[in-house]
Amino acid sequence: MEEFSLYVLDIVMNSVRAGAENIDVTLDDRAGLLTFTVKDDGCGMTKDQLERLTDPFFTTRKTRGVGLGVPFLKMLAEQTGGDVDVSSVAVSDSPESHGTTLVATFHSDHIDFIPMGDIKDTFVTLIQGNPGVNFTFVHIKDGGEVRLSCRELRSVLGDDVPLSNAEVLAWIRGYLAEAYDEIK
Repeated sequence: MEEFSLYVLDIVMNSVRAGAENIDVTLDDRAGLLTFTVKDDGCGMTKDQLERLTDPFFTTRKTRGVGLGVPFLKMLAEQTGGDVDVSSVAVSDSPESHGTTLVATFHSDHIDFIPMGDIKDTFVTLIQGNPGVNFTFVHIKDGGEVRLSCRELRSVLGDDVPLSNAEVLAWIRGYLAEAYDEIK
């Protein structure tokens, strides 16, 4: 993948596939250090799955026999002097409190850090394809922060207007563009 936003899309889609109803994504991008955090309430992983997570030939998917997202993310982080840490509690171990948290750190001013890409369209795509998921997105930069909560949007729009509605998606895209323009 040539842009960081595609890694964000891939990792967040893992949470969607894990059945998460609530997914919090934070990008803390200040002073040359980027911390990317994804926290979900999906089915979680067993200790065995967690230990094998960085093995590119391990995946729980049935459609293909490799899982490259986390191994490539880890490689990218390490190339910049960062790291990836994943913690998880499987639903079988804790039916009431389960899910996964991934924290990846990167030195974003390192020569090997790839371009950020279009993070705005990444989140519009996630919401469009998964309108029932409660995404919370926060991007903290030196100049301020961008914040978007699907739960808050639903509380304003009500149950009759899905977040995948074309007008709602256009509003989200415009809101994110404006918010990013303010913190440059």
